[in-house]
Amino acid sequence: MKIALCSSMVPFAKGGYRNVVDWLALVLQEHGHHVETVYLPQSNNVDNLFRQLGAYRWIHLEDADRIICFRPQAHLIPHPHKILWFIHHIREFYDLWDHPEYRLVPDNAKSRGIRNALHSVDTRALQEARKIFTSSRVISDRLKKSNDIESEVLYPPIFQSERFSNQGMNDELLCVCRMAPHKRQHLLVEAMAYVKTSVRLRLCGPSSPEYAEKLNSLIRSYHLQGRVTIDDRWIGEEEKVQLFGSCFAAAYLPRDEDFYGYPTLEAAHSSKALLTTTDAGAVSEFVVNGHNGCVAEPVPQEIASSIDALYNDRQATQAMGDHARDQINKMGISWSHVLERLLS
Repeated sequence: MKIALCSSMVPFAKGGYRNVVDWLALVLQEHGHHVETVYLPQSNNVDNLFRQLGAYRWIHLEDADRIICFRPQAHLIPHPHKILWFIHHIREFYDLWDHPEYRLVPDNAKSRGIRNALHSVDTRALQEARKIFTSSRVISDRLKKSNDIESEVLYPPIFQSERFSNQGMNDELLCVCRMAPHKRQHLLVEAMAYVKTSVRLRLCGPSSPEYAEKLNSLIRSYHLQGRVTIDDRWIGEEEKVQLFGSCFAAAYLPRDEDFYGYPTLEAAHSSKALLTTTDAGAVSEFVVNGHNGCVAEPVPQEIASSIDALYNDRQATQAMGDHARDQINKMGISWSHVLERLLS
């Protein structure tokens, strides 16, 4: 088939939202399909929001047998055979609306008007799709609650997962993802002030200057120099293989995340236990406390206790890592399943 993969992107900002599109394109091509990837730039300026919605609405891809749409607002593109693999809403106007610490827009008459109009536009565009898949139960629940739309969960795999393997255990707890307030690397730094073992923490990923300074300020305040390492940069795929392969456990503590996150799968494919929190959203769809990882309350002391437990009992931690790898198959996370559902 001729398949167009349609999504939005933030210029010069890498992330998992682009991986799922680019990796699916490669897999489809390996199976003989003709693929075009269509990205439109996304601005965080709310005043430009509806201009961007209009831009998507004017795109016509008549030559495509079907289109598959991902990140908002690509689902506004019209097509008679439109499939959605819906990643998330524009979260400031949906699930983050009641959380001003993460919401980037003020709660005023203008923003409320934009929010109401956006919900209406989204619902109409979503109803045009032949099928709607989501990356987690969390997203499916949000679609039902906010737009009264039914959907099917289709978990995203990672590309060439065979690259990842367990290469032993050093003394580092590893966190690899974009560093941002809602990813909550600061909770891990704060927890390190209460850790009783000789564990070290490595934080990897690009950050804003403001959040990087917050993390460095916490490290100085708690006198954690030498115990916490910050790699403020994009981490390449091969480097991630090495980092996950050698850590003793991994951590991923986002606030109400949209799906389990690629760091969760990267750790699991490396047979490493994952530390997360009770409020991490869809991460808990993969991590079962005490079985394939630890799920702690989102407070530094509780997180520190879990870190010490993982570090002290290496045998139990390794068993959790083995169970994490098994969990991938139990949940049917594979590209063959993805193609079966998206092309059905």
